[in-house]
Amino acid sequence: MKTVPLAEKLRPRSLEEIAGHQSLLQEGSWLKTVITSKKPRSLLLCGPPGCGKTSLARIYASSFETSYFSFSAVSGKLAELKKVLEDHHDQPLLHSQSILFIDEIHRLNKAQQEFFLPLMENGSLILIGATTENPSFSLQPALLSRFTVLTLHFLDECSLRLILSRFEEEHEPLPLTEKAKHYLLKLAGGDARHLFNLVEHLLCLPKDPLHDLDEIASILQKRTPLYDSGEEWHYNLISVLHKAVRGSDVDAALYWLARMLKGGEDPLFIGRRLIRMASEDIGLADPEALAIATHACEAYERLGSPEGELSLAQAVAYLALAPKSNALYRAFNEALSLADATGHLPPAKNFLNAPTSFMKSQNYGQNYLYDHDYPHAFAAQNFFPDEIPRKSLYVPVERGFERELCKRINFFETIRDRNSM
Repeated sequence: MKTVPLAEKLRPRSLEEIAGHQSLLQEGSWLKTVITSKKPRSLLLCGPPGCGKTSLARIYASSFETSYFSFSAVSGKLAELKKVLEDHHDQPLLHSQSILFIDEIHRLNKAQQEFFLPLMENGSLILIGATTENPSFSLQPALLSRFTVLTLHFLDECSLRLILSRFEEEHEPLPLTEKAKHYLLKLAGGDARHLFNLVEHLLCLPKDPLHDLDEIASILQKRTPLYDSGEEWHYNLISVLHKAVRGSDVDAALYWLARMLKGGEDPLFIGRRLIRMASEDIGLADPEALAIATHACEAYERLGSPEGELSLAQAVAYLALAPKSNALYRAFNEALSLADATGHLPPAKNFLNAPTSFMKSQNYGQNYLYDHDYPHAFAAQNFFPDEIPRKSLYVPVERGFERELCKRINFFETIRDRNSM
């Protein structure tokens, strides 16, 4: 006999039974207005797993008096769906419009997505999509423009508690103390489906109330952190880690490092980004930062996980607390722009070697001043092409080691000014 999962048994049957997402469900909201008007619109629901996308899509679709189909982009065959829709729309007198729900719509490739465009365009199909990914990355613009996009979020503890209370009212109390229930909701991680999975596991246990949280933790499986190393979360989390380091928040930086490692990110990808941070956001304010980030990468390569992860944590903490300067980053970007604009200009002849007699006859190397022959090993020459006046690209800040570099630059500028008089 087929066993129906608890999450499916207890799926909400009306908008009033949906927990959370009050801003989308309140009176006067877009969703309520469309349902009241009885004129369905194509809808895309974006949000993490277990937040209620499928339930909301089904309730929305059932609110209109029209044919309804559902399709999973993970397990369904698009050819079969096309045949059903074509047969359905070949009978216009019986069916003028239909609603199709596609779960995990981001799994369809761009060519497959194009099949639905003419059907949506002529009004014969209302499409409801659900996705856990950023639709601007996974859906082609023509299809995305035909949707009204609603964003759902993880369910908060209050919403999960409401779901749990409804279960206990309709079925049976769980063998948990209030403290243990609170821990159970934390384990669910904002995912209603995972909460139901945990509840199903608890129903198999003896009815004696569980008090010990370590015992509960050993029985139940914590929700896997939401992370996809190839998609949006991969870039979102490395971005916030980078910004926490830049913002000198060592605690938040360590937290996001832990989140990425827990989610299964490649530690060497993190290490490479730490090396970038050392150059981009710290630069010469602390020259040791680059060495520490590089050595952390090398240490991880030798030790592997989990031992080597502490080396990355050490580098993250050092970078977060190091003095910050993007002076070198800005200077190099300016140098790149200048190089783009003036890449046709040759260097001045006096800085070129003259290994042949012909090159000597062309004045290569003439009038070159050997800096070591001058006080402070500095002859104040202009090494830019003759057509470019000297540029001040690198302007260090008065922080960390760059404070010393400011003094050196000012000293050399003073000599240049004196020589130009």
